[in-house]
Amino acid sequence: MTQCMGEADSGLARIGTAAKRDPQLRFNNLYHHLTPERLKEAYYSLNRSSASGIDGVTWEAYGEDLEIKLQGLHNRLHKGSYRPQASRRIWIEKADGKQRPIGISALEDKLVQQALVWIIQSIYEVDFLGFSYGFRPSRSQHDALDAVYVTITKKKVNWVLDADIKGFFDTISHDWLMKFLGHRIVDRKLLQLVERSLTGYFRGYFRDTHPYF
Repeated sequence: MTQCMGEADSGLARIGTAAKRDPQLRFNNLYHHLTPERLKEAYYSLNRSSASGIDGVTWEAYGEDLEIKLQGLHNRLHKGSYRPQASRRIWIEKADGKQRPIGISALEDKLVQQALVWIIQSIYEVDFLGFSYGFRPSRSQHDALDAVYVTITKKKVNWVLDADIKGFFDTISHDWLMKFLGHRIVDRKLLQLVERSLTGYFRGYFRDTHPYF
C-alpha cells in the first residue's frame, strides 16, 4: 500500500513527540521515511528558478517523467547505490568586497538533502529555544528582526551585540558533526547517507582549496 503524505507527516510528528518527551531517546529505523512521496514533496518545495548543479539539470527538466525518476531515486537510496555528486561552486561578493564560495547541489541531491532535513529536523526542532531563528521551519531573518525590534522598543536595552563566527561553515568538523548526530540517531543507514551527502557537497564547495574533498 502506498503511504500518503498525511500518514508520512504524522510519522515525523510522532518522532517529534517522542523526542520532546524523552530528550535522551535515540532513534533507529528512520531510513524508511525516505519514501517516494517525501522525495516528491521535496521536489515541489524547491525554488523552481534556482541555479542548476554540476549535472545541469533544471527543476523543469527533472519534472519530466517525475514519478519514474523519483521511484528510481528511491530504489537507489534503499539499495545503497545512490551516490551524491559534487556540488558546483560559484562565488558571490561579500559586503567587504571579498568573495565567498557557494556550493550548488545537483537537483536530485537537493531532493535527498531536503528529505533528510525534514527527518532530522523532526528530532532536533523540539530542542531549540524560542529565540533561535536560523534555518528553522516557518521562521526567517525577518522574524528575527521583528523580535529584536519588539525587544529594544518595549524593554530597557543598553547595548546590542552583533557577532559572527568567521568561516564557521567552511571549517566545521564533519567528524564532530557525525558524533553529535550519533547522540540521538543510531540508524546507521541514515547516518551514512548524511555523511555521503556532506562529502559530495563539499567536494565541489572546497574544490582547489581543500584537496581532502
